[in-house]
Amino acid sequence: MTATVGSDRIERIRHALTDALAPVALDIRDDSHRHAGHPGARDGRGHFHVRIVSPVFAGQGAVARHRAIYAALGALMQTDIHALAIDARTPEEV
Repeated sequence: MTATVGSDRIERIRHALTDALAPVALDIRDDSHRHAGHPGARDGRGHFHVRIVSPVFAGQGAVARHRAIYAALGALMQTDIHALAIDARTPEEV
């Protein structure tokens, strides 16, 4: 995967999460290079780590937060993302 492909994916992920969850902090890391040759990565989708801080998560447990992130990413989970590590917090939890 070229740097351009990875950065394009990161920007699509950033856009989707920003639109849906209005984060006050958002860090996205492409870890795809760490999974080269992994059977699940053969289809070209990437491995990413997301650290997101959003007031939207107030009152939600971890499962609800993850569901909100997956819903925000929508089709990207089928086209661009193979694996996603998530650290989701409220501003008060930072």
